[in-house]
Formats: sequence, C-alpha cells, structure tokens
Amino acid sequence: MAIPFIDLKKQYKEHDADIDAAVLRVLEHGQYIMGPEVKELESQLAQYIGVKHAISCSSGTDALILPLMAKSLTTSDAVFTSPFTFFASAESISLAGATPVFVDIDPKTYNLDPVDLEKKINQVKEEGKLRPKGIVPVDLFGIAADYQKIQMIATKFDLFVLEDAAQSFGAKYHDDKACGLGDIGATSFYPAKPLGCYGDGGAIFTNDTNLYETMTSLRVHGQAVTGDKYDNVRIGTNARMDTIQAAILLEKLKFYDQEIEKRNLVASLYNKNLSEAVKLPTVPQNQGSVWAQYSIQVADRDKLKQDLTKKGIPTAIFYPIPIHLSTAYSHLGHKVGDFPVTELVSNHIISLPMHPYLDESTIGLICDAVNASVSHHT
Repeated sequence: MAIPFIDLKKQYKEHDADIDAAVLRVLEHGQYIMGPEVKELESQLAQYIGVKHAISCSSGTDALILPLMAKSLTTSDAVFTSPFTFFASAESISLAGATPVFVDIDPKTYNLDPVDLEKKINQVKEEGKLRPKGIVPVDLFGIAADYQKIQMIATKFDLFVLEDAAQSFGAKYHDDKACGLGDIGATSFYPAKPLGCYGDGGAIFTNDTNLYETMTSLRVHGQAVTGDKYDNVRIGTNARMDTIQAAILLEKLKFYDQEIEKRNLVASLYNKNLSEAVKLPTVPQNQGSVWAQYSIQVADRDKLKQDLTKKGIPTAIFYPIPIHLSTAYSHLGHKVGDFPVTELVSNHIISLPMHPYLDESTIGLICDAVNASVSHHT
C-alpha cells in the first residue's frame, strides 16, 4: 500500500467519536451559519495565540483579503511579499486593489529576507511610481519569518505588517506564537494545514479593536457592527466560516499541541537519518516549527521524485514556479534571474510525507529510499 503524504483518515479515526459528536450537535441545533461554535472558536483561537481578537472566516485567502480590504488600498500602493509561496499571498494583495512587490527569500528558512526587503522598499521610494504601504511576510513550511527585523523595517518606513501564517498557526517565535507577530495575522484551516478543518476555513488575529470591527463588517457584506444588520456601511464580501467547520476545529484544537509534538518527533527522525544526503530544513534559534511540510533540497530532484514514486512514496514540490514568473503577473515585467535565491530553491526543493501519525518504521523506509537515490550532498 502506498504511503499517504498526509494521513487525515488516521487522524479522524483517532478522534472520530468526539468529532462526530461535535458535528451532530450542530445538526441538532440547526444554526449552520454563525452558530454558537463560531464565537466559541474565535474566543479559543484568540486565547491560544495571545491576542485580543480572532475573526473566523471562510478560507485562508479571505483571511488575507479582509485585512487588506480594511486598509483601503489602491493600485498606487505597494505591498511587499515573497514570490516563493502559494499564489494567494500575492493574489490577495491584487484583489484588495494594491500592487504586490516581490522580495527575495532567505536561503535557509525560505522566508522573506529582511535585507532584500529594505532594499526593495528603498527602490520603490526612489522610483516614485508606488507608495510603500505594507508588508505580507509568509511563514513558510511551519516556521515564522524574522519578525523582529521585519517590524523594525516596518516602523522605519511606517508600514503595516500582515503575517501570512497559513502554514504556521501557533509556531513558537521567541516568547510569542505565529499569528500574533504582526499588526494582523492570518491563517488557513484548509484540511492539509497543521490545524485543518474538513473543508475550507481561516482566521484573522489582531489587537486593534477598530481594525477588528472593520474586518468583522467586511466579512458579512459590510454590515454595520451594531444596529440594523441591513444597514451596509461599506462594500464587503461573504467570508463567514460555517458552524460545522468551527465545531470540528474546536475538537481538533484540543489535541493540536500533542500533534505539534508528534510532528517535531517525525522531523527529528528525518533530520537524523537524512543529514548525510540532502540539505535539511533549518529552524532558527529561539523558534519552533509546526512542520506544515518537511522540505529538503537535492541536486537532482526529478530523479529523487521518480525513485520514490516507484517505491510508493509520495512527494510534493512547493513551489515549482515562483509567483514573479507566473503568467498572471507577467505584466510586472519580471524575468528569470530577478530573484536568484527563490529561483534556485524552486528548482531543488521537494517535500516528503509529513503528519503526526507517521510511525518510525515508515519514516525509516522513506529515509532509506531517499538515501539510496541521493548519494552525495546537494
């Protein structure tokens, strides 16, 4: 039998009684939209991250779009982000009306490079065509970006910071947690994420009460937060999380910390057994990872992928086409060579199976197969 890349079935079987009961409670009370579980989830999420406010929403993409909409951006506004991430990180900037400006990545963490960030901000200011307005760092593969340096740059240039924590919900960063490291945090509860529901879902985090009220209004067609709900005070969207997904997340949040521990055990076994053959992922000092992916670099990725496929071991490539080279952003005029670290990594990176229920023998099989295929350092 092939090894699953992410084993959601096994996770469900471990907790099926509690998850089933939570869903049945929703079916019994019948409040399928904005039911009591939604408010309870928001309260527990805010407490878990350590912020004043959490807003649930219908997807990780909406979790990025809503705070950007709240900023009333225009195409003359530059928002800086990574080209090495899922397309939604840049797409949300465009959908909110602004212009994405890409910044190269750190070669070890694959997150936004603060040195290149400041360089790109200065370039935009010198060119004078766009106004720097914000930064959307991406916490890739489960590790938070370098927010101490990013926040210093943001303060220097008076920019907001929207943390794209779609892959890093709750990851340790010094004494804080991912989702609470910027002015606003956004995460995804897509099923394959470290904390995932059984459909689409997301959440936004902030300590800014005024911003919270604006985003709450935007989530439901720009409704007034108080007073007549049919008094739409701004143009919004439909971005509510349904109650069944909230109920599932409430149950899964109970054992999330235990799953993070298990993910770290899996990663440590990978690290121990693969250190001689591949470039391993890096977790910076005073940080922790929730291991949304376990990603390595190898010289001949295609050969490794083919060899593992023959042995029933699935792999994934995040991300083979950097966003700056995508068709949708061809109008920005980028070419191969503009972001050398991003392009180098995109040609060599490959992700191995990663989930809390990988047993030691299966990890051993995967590592043996990788080591057999790759006989030298990358």
